[in-house]
Amino acid sequence: MKKFNIRKVLDGLTNVSSSSSASPQPGNRENDTIQENLQSEHFQLCKTVRHGFPYQPSAMAFDAVQKILAIGTQSGALRLFGRAGVECYCQHESGSAVIALQFLINEGALVSALADDSIHLWNLRQKLPAVLHSLKFNRERITFLHLPFQSKWLYVGTERGNIHMVNVESFTLSGYVIMWNKAIELSSKTHPGPVVHISDNPMDEGKLLIGFECGIVVLWDLRTKKADYRYTYDEAIHSVAWHHEGKQFICSHSDGTLTIWNIRVPAKPAQIITPHGKHPKDGKKPEPCKPILKVEYKTTRAGDPFMVLSGGLSYDTVGRRACLTVMHGKSTAVLEMDYPIVDFLTLCETPYPNDFQEPYAVVILLEKDLVVIDLAQIGYPIFENPYPLTLHESPVTCCEYFADCPAELIPALYSVGSRQKRQGYSKKEWPISGGNWGQGTQSYPEIIITGHADGSIKFWDASAIMLQVLYKLKTAKVFEKARNKEDKPSTDIVDEDPFAIQILTWCPESRMLCVAGVSAHVIIYRFSKQEVTTEVVQLLEVRMPYELNDVDSPEAAGEQTPAVSTPGATSSPQSALPPAQTHPSTSSNSSDGPRDNVPCLKVRCSPLKQSPGYQVDLVVQLLWVSGEPPQQITSLALNSAYGLVVFGNFNGLAVVDYFQKTLLMNVGVQELYGLADPFQRQPRSPRKARQPSGGVCDVNDGSNASEDRCKSPTSAKMSRKLVTVPDQKHETVAEHIHRRRSLQPKKRVCGVRTAAQVSRNRAGSSIVRTPSAPDLYAKDSSFSRSRSSSVTSLERESREIISSFHFSETLSRKGEAMPGPSLWVGTSQGSMLVLPLTVPASSELRMQQAPAVSFGGVVTRLKGGILSMATLDSAGAPLHPPYELWYDPNLPDEREEKDRWKRRRPASPPSGSQEGAPDTHYVVLCSEKQAEVIVLPAQTSVFKHNITEASFVLRADVVQMNTGCCIACFCANGHIMALSLPSLRPLLDVNYLPLTDMRIARTFCFSNLGQALYLTSPTEIQRLTYSQETCDNLQEMLCELFTPVETPEAPNRGFFKGLFGGGAQSLDREDLFGETAAGKASRSLAQHIPGPGGMEGMKGAASGIVGDLARTRMALDERGQKLGELDERTAAMMASADSFSKHAHDMMLKYKDKKWYQL
Repeated sequence: MKKFNIRKVLDGLTNVSSSSSASPQPGNRENDTIQENLQSEHFQLCKTVRHGFPYQPSAMAFDAVQKILAIGTQSGALRLFGRAGVECYCQHESGSAVIALQFLINEGALVSALADDSIHLWNLRQKLPAVLHSLKFNRERITFLHLPFQSKWLYVGTERGNIHMVNVESFTLSGYVIMWNKAIELSSKTHPGPVVHISDNPMDEGKLLIGFECGIVVLWDLRTKKADYRYTYDEAIHSVAWHHEGKQFICSHSDGTLTIWNIRVPAKPAQIITPHGKHPKDGKKPEPCKPILKVEYKTTRAGDPFMVLSGGLSYDTVGRRACLTVMHGKSTAVLEMDYPIVDFLTLCETPYPNDFQEPYAVVILLEKDLVVIDLAQIGYPIFENPYPLTLHESPVTCCEYFADCPAELIPALYSVGSRQKRQGYSKKEWPISGGNWGQGTQSYPEIIITGHADGSIKFWDASAIMLQVLYKLKTAKVFEKARNKEDKPSTDIVDEDPFAIQILTWCPESRMLCVAGVSAHVIIYRFSKQEVTTEVVQLLEVRMPYELNDVDSPEAAGEQTPAVSTPGATSSPQSALPPAQTHPSTSSNSSDGPRDNVPCLKVRCSPLKQSPGYQVDLVVQLLWVSGEPPQQITSLALNSAYGLVVFGNFNGLAVVDYFQKTLLMNVGVQELYGLADPFQRQPRSPRKARQPSGGVCDVNDGSNASEDRCKSPTSAKMSRKLVTVPDQKHETVAEHIHRRRSLQPKKRVCGVRTAAQVSRNRAGSSIVRTPSAPDLYAKDSSFSRSRSSSVTSLERESREIISSFHFSETLSRKGEAMPGPSLWVGTSQGSMLVLPLTVPASSELRMQQAPAVSFGGVVTRLKGGILSMATLDSAGAPLHPPYELWYDPNLPDEREEKDRWKRRRPASPPSGSQEGAPDTHYVVLCSEKQAEVIVLPAQTSVFKHNITEASFVLRADVVQMNTGCCIACFCANGHIMALSLPSLRPLLDVNYLPLTDMRIARTFCFSNLGQALYLTSPTEIQRLTYSQETCDNLQEMLCELFTPVETPEAPNRGFFKGLFGGGAQSLDREDLFGETAAGKASRSLAQHIPGPGGMEGMKGAASGIVGDLARTRMALDERGQKLGELDERTAAMMASADSFSKHAHDMMLKYKDKKWYQL
C-alpha cells in the first residue's frame, strides 16, 4: 500500500510518470496523507460475454441430443445458445462469412464452413470454444456440408460439382472423390452446376443422394462408385429431403413447386405440388411462384407427416412479408414473419434419420429475430424467447451501465415489467435447453439501461454476466400521435425518429429517471407501483438565451425576466392552459411567417393512463425562435435530493425545479463567466444557420438506408468516406469526431418562456425574453451530421457549450468551512465552473420555496472539453451526491403524509471521512486530454496528468473498485486506461479497440467494480471487464455448453426385418475412404492448418468440471463395456463347463457297471 503526501507530491510523481505534474497544496496539514490501495496488478482487460441477436446471420445448426443451437454470421462470428442464460460467442480469425454449420451430434464438437473455402472443427467441451483443426481448400469453392449421424467422415460439396470426403478426427482429405462428370449422364453436354445437397439414404448408408443446382439429382452407390439412378427436372433445385423409410425423397424448385420421387422410378416425379400456385380449371400447369428455398419432410408415428417449407408464394403477392408454410395432412398454415427468413430447422424427438421423426418445433432464423413455433399445439403458437434478442427492436441510441445497484431495484422493475408480457405463447418449455449456468461468485446487482430510436427505454438485469429484460418504458406516449402524414412531427432537427432518446440520467436510490430526446425535450419520470390516470401532463416550455441584437422582434418591447429566478418564483403548469394552446402558432406569426414560440413536438392534451412503473412527472420543451428550431440537448443531470434537473445545449444551460415545476436559471455560457470571461468573443454573423439534422445519427452518409434505418445511430454502417470539409482529405472516425468537436454551428437566437407565460404571449402580450450573448460550441455528443456539405470560416470559430454537470455537497467556495449544495459545470473549452446552491433544509420549506442558484466563477481550466467530474472526501473516498430515498408518490394520503418527511430527507452513503465537517475535499476532473485533482476549499491543483497527446478521450468515468476508486478512460485511438485517485498514477493502458465505428464511441460506458460495455453491432452488446478479480473468476462464471448426455438407443429393426434384411444397412466408411483403400488426396487440393493445441491438446484444453466428467464418463463406459464383455465370456465358459460336466456324468453312468472287456 503506497502513501502519498500532498505537500510532497512533486517528489512522488517525478518517478511515476513523466507526463504528470503536480503543484503543492497550500494550507494543507503536514500529516495529511492519503492511502491508495489500487495497484496495477488489480487491473486486467478481457471480454466477458456478448448479448443480443447475432448481427447478419447466415447459417444455423442444432444438436438434437445436447439441445444446443449454433448460429453463424456474415462476419465470421459464432453464437451458441442453450437454456436461458447459456450463451457463448466465438469468432473465426479470418472474419469470412459462415456458409454452413454441422454438429458432431453429442460429441461436443462443431464443423463450420466459411466463404473463404475453409472448414474448421470447434471444440465445445470447454467453456471458451477453440478451433482444433482447419482445412483450407485451394482450388474449389465450398457450397454444401453433410455429416451423417455418428460418422467421422464429412461430405463436402463444391461449386465445380465434386464431392470430397474429410476425416473429422484428423481433418485430412480422402482420396475418394465423386467427380461431377461421373455422377451425371455421360451424354450430358452441360455442367450440372454447384452441389446444393448431399445426404445418405436413411436405410442404406452406402447410397448417397446428390443434388445439383441445374435440377439433376443422382443416387450414388459408394461401394460400386457409380450412379444407380438419375432424376431430372426442368427447374433448378434448392433443397432435398428424405422420407425416413428411404423409398422417397422430395425436392424444392425455383418455380415454387415440390417434386416427390420414388427412388426406383427415375423417369418422372411421383407427384408435383405447387403449394401456393393457382390451379387453372382447364387442367393446365399452375402459374409459377417464387422459389421454395428449403423444404423438410418429417414423419410421425400416429398421424400425417409434416411438410415445412419457406418461400413459394405467388408472384401477385407483392409486398407480402416472408412466410413459413406448414403442411400437415389436408391443412396448410402460412405463418408470416416480420423479417426475411435466413434458414429454418425442424426439431425432432430422435436424431436417427431412419426412424419416425416426431417433429415438435420449428426454429426459424430471420434476418433480425429468432422464432420457434410449437408444432404440437393447434394454431402453431410461438415459444416465449428467453434470450435478450430484442435489444435492437428499435435501434439503440444510448446506453448506461449501473453495477452494485440497490438490491430491491431488480425485483421492483421485474414486478412492473412482468405485466407487460405478451399473451398467447406456447405453454411448453423452451425446447433449446442444453448447457449449464456458470458457478460465478459475483452476486451484486447490475442494470443496463438502453435508449432507443422510437423513444422507448429498456431496463435489463445484467447480473452474473446474463441479460434479461426487466421493464420497458415508452416515452412517445407523452406526445400526440400523428394521424396522417400532414400531422407527422416535422421538427427540422431530425429527418425521422423524433422521439429518439439522446441522453438519459438515472438515480437508482430515488428511482428518478430523466431523459432528453432529439427533439429538444426533457421528460422527468417517477417510479410508482400504482396505476394512475394523469388528466393533464405537466409542461414547462423554455426559450434558451439569445443575443438581443441578433433578432428583430416582431413584438413590442415587454417585461424583462432576469436570468436567475428568485426563490419562490413559480410558473403555472399546463393545466392552466386550454388544451388547444399546446402547439399553436403564436400571435407574433403570420400565416406565412416563421415559426416562433412553438415546440417541436405536441404534448398530448387528453388524459394519460400510466401503468405501474415509470410515470411522467414533468415535460420540458425548448421552443422555436424566429423560424429557427431549438438546439438539441448535449448534457443532462438530475439530483433527487435537491429536486433539480439541469440541461445544456449549444446556447447555454437551464436549471429546472421539478418539485415546483419552475425554471430557476436560464443563461448562456458568457453569463456564467461574468466579467472574468477568459475568451475574446468576437461578434458573429447574424446569418442564420440550419440546425444539424439527425441528432443521433452517424456521420456516414454512404450507409445503406434500407438496411438498418440509417437515420438511427446504431443502423449506419461505416463508410470509407466520411463527412469532409474543404481542403481536407478523407479522415478516420476519430479524426472526424475531433474535428466535429472543434467546429460549431453559427449564431442562434433563443429566449426563455415558462408555461405560465404561454397564455399571456398567445393572448397578444409580449414575449418574455432574457437578453444574453452566449458563445456557442457544438460539441458533437450525439455525432450528428450537418445539413451543409461544407464548413465555412465562421463555423471554424471556437465556440463553447456546456459539456458536463455534477451535483455535489462539498466546499464550493474558497474559505468555506461547511460543505453545501453546489452544481459543477464543465464546458467544451475545458473550463470548470461552480454554481453554489441554496436549498431549503426541511421538506415543508422545500415544497414552498425554490432553491437559489448563484455564480461561483471559474475554478480551473484543462485542455479539451470536460467529460466527467467527481468529488472525493479527505480520505480519498468518493463523495456521492445526496439523494432522496424512494417513496411511492401514489400512495394513499394517510400513508404518504406519515412517511413523507422521513423519506424525503436527503441521504448519502458514508463517505469514509471522520465525524464532523471534513476540512478537505477533492474535485476530480477529466477532459479530452487531461485529468486533474483540485483540493477544496483552496481550489488549487494538486495532481495533473496528460492522458493523451495524439488522440483524445471519448468517455471517462470515476468508478469504484473493490479496494478503491480510479478514473477509467476510453480514447479514440482504442486505448483503455485507468488512473489512480487522487495521485493520477497510470494503472492500466491497453490498446483494446481502435475506433472504427461511431456506434462504439457513442455507447461505450464504464461502471463500478471494473465493468464496461459498448454496442459492438446494431444488434449486440459486448461486455468487458478491467478488473483482475473478475478475470480470474471468469472461467467459473462462464456457462458450460457440453454436458454428458446418453445418446438415445437406435430404433429396433424388428424380427422380420432382421431376418430378411429389411432394416437399415450400415457402411464401414473407413474401408471405402481410408488411406488404404482410397489413397491420399492431392496436396494442392487443400491445406491442413492445426488449431491451437490440435487433437492432442483437446483433452488438456477441455478443462473444468465438464471436461473431467466427460472423460470420466467415457472411461467408465469403456470399463463397463470391457466388464460386460468379460461377463459374457465368463458366462459362456460356465455354460460350457456345465455342459461338459453333464456329458461326463452321463458317460460315467453309462459305463459304471460294465467290465473292461465289455467296453
